[in-house]
Amino acid sequence: MEWEFVAEVFQWRGPAPYFFVETPPDIDDFLHARSGELTYGWGVIPARVRIGDTEVTTSLIPRDDVYLVPLKVALRRAEDVDDGDTVRIRLTVAAGR
Repeated sequence: MEWEFVAEVFQWRGPAPYFFVETPPDIDDFLHARSGELTYGWGVIPARVRIGDTEVTTSLIPRDDVYLVPLKVALRRAEDVDDGDTVRIRLTVAAGR
């Protein structure tokens, strides 16, 4: 399944800074309804994420009632993405893993 959406980048400052966007409610509903067939454990879901011309593999992380899309350093640097930016995301997940 593939979606495209716009979201704001936010930073979580843990032991190292991490950058994320949240998936919109319609995508959350889809992922929650099919999490059993999509997850490889602990509720995380493997995915491909594209911003601009850069695509990376990652894993969506469930948090509260939403999924967080981690934005890897390679993706952020290549597309000049930083905290507070609004980005267009193409998100792809595959069933039957």
